[in-house]
Amino acid sequence: MSSAANNSSGKRASTGWPAWLPPGMRRLAEVRDPQVLRADVMAGISVALLLIPQAMAFAQLAGLPAQAGLYAALLPPVFAALFGSSRQMVTGPVSLISLMTFAALAPLVNGNGELAWQAAMLLAAMVGIIQIGLGLLRLGVLVDFLSHPVVIGFTNAGVIIIATAQMGKLFGISAEKGAWHFQTVWNMIKTLAAHGPHWPTLFMAIFSFALIIAVRRWRAHWPGVLIAVAAATLLAWLTGYAAAGGKVIGAIPAALPSLALPPLDAALAAQLLPSAIVIALLGYLEAISIARALAAKTRQRISANQELFGQGAGNLAAAFSGGYPVSASFSRSAVNLDNGGRTPFSAITSAVVIALVLLLLTPLLYHLPQAALAAVIIMAVAGLFHLAPIRRAWQVEKHDGIVALATFVLTLISAPRLEIGIFGGILLSMALFIYRTMRPRVALLARLEDGRLADAHLYPSARRCERVLLVRHYLLLYYANAGHFENRLLHLLAEYPRARFVILDLSAVNMIDSSGVDVLADLRRRLAAHGIELLLARANHHVRSALQRAGLLSAHTGNADAIRLFDRPTQAICFALSHVQCPDCDNGRYCPLRRQDYAPPPCPATDDAANAPASVSADNGKPSAP
Repeated sequence: MSSAANNSSGKRASTGWPAWLPPGMRRLAEVRDPQVLRADVMAGISVALLLIPQAMAFAQLAGLPAQAGLYAALLPPVFAALFGSSRQMVTGPVSLISLMTFAALAPLVNGNGELAWQAAMLLAAMVGIIQIGLGLLRLGVLVDFLSHPVVIGFTNAGVIIIATAQMGKLFGISAEKGAWHFQTVWNMIKTLAAHGPHWPTLFMAIFSFALIIAVRRWRAHWPGVLIAVAAATLLAWLTGYAAAGGKVIGAIPAALPSLALPPLDAALAAQLLPSAIVIALLGYLEAISIARALAAKTRQRISANQELFGQGAGNLAAAFSGGYPVSASFSRSAVNLDNGGRTPFSAITSAVVIALVLLLLTPLLYHLPQAALAAVIIMAVAGLFHLAPIRRAWQVEKHDGIVALATFVLTLISAPRLEIGIFGGILLSMALFIYRTMRPRVALLARLEDGRLADAHLYPSARRCERVLLVRHYLLLYYANAGHFENRLLHLLAEYPRARFVILDLSAVNMIDSSGVDVLADLRRRLAAHGIELLLARANHHVRSALQRAGLLSAHTGNADAIRLFDRPTQAICFALSHVQCPDCDNGRYCPLRRQDYAPPPCPATDDAANAPASVSADNGKPSAP
């Protein structure tokens, strides 16, 4: 009986809740502590004060009514917190995902607001299904294809697109929409130059900007966005802003969203699929980056696959409750962390506050100026615009700088087809990576005065030997660069016609495929035909195992292509010098490659000694292959 009780308790988390529940659900038991409950309530209220105006603003950015943003801020944060692994991360409407939602919907709905909303719900469902599917298959690593240069190029371009998309709301003007975003912006500029702005709208935008900036500067702990939105709404009501031609949010239904299946349209889903894949990956990348940043501050453990489930659950909740695709927000997560939020109960508290606003306060939002929401959007994304990372990427690796700039330009040009920028950046980064691996460094090593081995090209005065060439190949040795490696090695041999040994240092090779093995075997045969022996040194465990499986290392298999492998280059040098005939250095006794500051260990003199199992390898702690 006691054993059964122990097994039962072992299946429960330390909170007393079943261990098979998602981590967020188990953490709800912690609110039995009054201090945790109090902190979560205060954190939830603080997040809601920031989330309410941002949700309405980002819904406008997505081309949806303001209530769609409030609906996306109601249930999705709760489900993401319950099924995710991060304690403080807050999910909901965010700027880049809202922009991508607009980009996905705009070409398909032709200005039909009702169709756009239904398509947004379907898009959220598809994003959620993709993320949960990736979580089930443990394929979160796919997000690694979104390299950092691609992300920074896309993000900076996205900020410009978001900001310029608000021109009409900031200046109170309208212009013909072009097929591409830059055409629409140009039409806006021409309209503004020809007719000027709507001055009440421009004044309201400047008032909102000034108030947000002032609160951030002098009262940073106050909810500046909420204060600016409330003040702009009050000012619009007092001055008759709507009657003067200013655009306001208008009526928002005083009700909670109805729970229903998103519309199931196979043709529409097929058109939305590319955008859904990009949004799913980009949204997850944003979420996992925020979760890791929070984990670094709080020392908590994060599960990448669990976060996929959390984000997927949040997007499915948005699809069933009238919302649109969501992701994690760094600003709201920071507010949650700073106010002591520890469990999903803070998200539940935020949901309760938003539900009360939907039920009781929507009449007060009627006069909320769209110009104020445009100011909120621009202030929210302004902090995402950073050119320094692009410049740093260029300085570190020019190919990364090219990818970042190309993604940036391609995203700007192709908007609103933002997936073109993302996929273009991914393809370019992969192509440049393959190009780099096709032409890796193959360096001739020489001996420095301090005894170290270094690239002879970088150190022309370093000592080298014309009869023993020590060569190091960098990166992997595979089908795409095997020919380059062979050509480079033959070129070195043409420069040193008296060479009798070639020692290949494999310490920088982390992988070798069958093409690489075949090149080594072919080189061994070709060099042997000219009286030159190929030696290998310092191969890691994976490379050593591949060579052994190919039968290249054992002198007892009868394989004519067998190659001697040494644990260290010094051992290979010693072996070569013991067999070389060179009057210039007394047959290797004073060879430039030999270190003069210590006595080398005895050199292996026979095939058996050269290929016998050696002591523990310095590379991987495993015995060398026979």
